[in-house]
Amino acid sequence: MYQAYNGMSASCLQEVSWLKSRASNPSGNCVELAQLPDGAIAVRNSRFPEGPALLYTRAEIDAFIQGAKDGDFDHMLH
Repeated sequence: MYQAYNGMSASCLQEVSWLKSRASNPSGNCVELAQLPDGAIAVRNSRFPEGPALLYTRAEIDAFIQGAKDGDFDHMLH
């Protein structure tokens, strides 16, 4: 069993299932998420699947998703 930590290689998280949005494009420009056994959520860049994974609590992910739905980050897309 591993001890998950921010910035660890995503390749160390082999027993998790990585998911990406259906809206992702075929060129691999996607963010992928995986639920860890302790309930935390790992995030990685699909272009660098061996790269670092950032870990967040469910509450942090919920707050981010709600902010995205509310348009809090829309100014970054222009």
